[in-house]
This record gives sequence, C-alpha cells and structure tokens, in this order.
Amino acid sequence: MFFFFLKKYTLQHKILLWRTGDDYVFVLIFSHMFIQVFIANPNKPREVKIILSKNQEKPLELLHNLSPGKGSEDEQFEEGKEFIIKEIERLSS
Repeated sequence: MFFFFLKKYTLQHKILLWRTGDDYVFVLIFSHMFIQVFIANPNKPREVKIILSKNQEKPLELLHNLSPGKGSEDEQFEEGKEFIIKEIERLSS
C-alpha cells in the first residue's frame, strides 16, 4: 500500500482535486490529508518534489482557507495544515 502513495499519477490526481476549486469540504479535507502523506515523507521521490513545487499556488490558497468545520477548532488539524504549508513553501524555495 505504501507504493500507492508514491505513485506520481496518484499525487497528480489529488492536486487536480485541489485545483478544480471544488467547494465540497469532504473533498478538500480528504485531499488535504492525502497530500499530507506525500509532503510528510522525508524520502520524497524527485517526481513528487517537482509536482509539489510546480503546483503550489492553488493548494496554498486552499490550505490557508481550509478549516475543519464551522465553529470547530481542531488543534491537530491546524498543526498538520501549518506543517503542509511550510513544507510546500520550502520545496519551492
């Protein structure tokens, strides 16, 4: 199953979900959690690094606006979100 997370086309598909601007919260949160697996991997394949650095604008915009739900404050969710934002920004520099 781990290899599934490393596949280039899988990452591209999840980024496409982010880039469509789909407002369905469950799609955004699922994509957020899924992409977190790619970003948290310290041994990211070169292709994954390239994809993440080339497609950073829309995911960063969506991440800044993403919340766990109305009136809900989830500390773990916010920490994960901040980690993803920092890693994406680090890959692009």
